[in-house]
Amino acid sequence: MEKTPKSYLPAEEREAILREGGMELVYLAESTEAGGAGDEETAWAWLTLAELSANSLMMLKKWYGPDYIRDMGFRTNKAEEVYGPDWLDQPLPDTMV
Repeated sequence: MEKTPKSYLPAEEREAILREGGMELVYLAESTEAGGAGDEETAWAWLTLAELSANSLMMLKKWYGPDYIRDMGFRTNKAEEVYGPDWLDQPLPDTMV
């Protein structure tokens, strides 16, 4: 089982976010709070737990490269559905270059 990153949300706030938007929203809120606290490593760790949109993953590929996505362990199933299973190894779309 993976270790959960350090939490920056108070328990009550975390529970309220969980009730309102589910775990995906908790992951994003935790990432935002960690980043705001200057803990970039934890911010990225929380973000890797989220199921990001295909477009968000494509932007991460553009900004950081495919190896960053692989090395960080981002969940890429949504991008694979939209762009194909080999999307990380394909050139960026012309509109993104």
